[in-house]
Amino acid sequence: MPSEKILQTKQAEVAQIAEEMKASLATVLVSTRGLTVEQDTELRNELRKAGVVFAVRKNTLALRAAKEIGIEGTEELFKGPTAIATSASSYTDAAKILCKFEAKFDKLEVKGGIMDGKVISNAEVKEISKIPSKEELVARALYGLNAPISGLAIVLNAIVEKQQESA
Repeated sequence: MPSEKILQTKQAEVAQIAEEMKASLATVLVSTRGLTVEQDTELRNELRKAGVVFAVRKNTLALRAAKEIGIEGTEELFKGPTAIATSASSYTDAAKILCKFEAKFDKLEVKGGIMDGKVISNAEVKEISKIPSKEELVARALYGLNAPISGLAIVLNAIVEKQQESA
């Protein structure tokens, strides 16, 4: 039986992991076994810039935290060395960065994730990583709204120029 101090430390860590997962829009779980220090540093810097919290956690504590907040079916994800990336501001940032680095580094493996309280597979994480960013979607929407108006302005301008030439 662990001492009271060790038990309290583990309970605090479980509570912290549970809070990070609960506050997260998207959680991505990866195996980073075999990454060099330079590769790991590059990955962590990229994640930090995007506001993604990234930490290696003990599987038993992370599994307990997931069950504590009502997420079932995570047993397979928490096998072997596992790092957890949580993003409270975006559904896609963690998936985009980790899938990009998975393609770049052979040793990085995306295991799966958790989104909206449900476990998602590796393939689903990869699909999420392909979704355009919020800024790109807004730009596309604005272009779509602006295109008919621009077309109308060009046609009206052509009519005015033609009338001025004939006058």
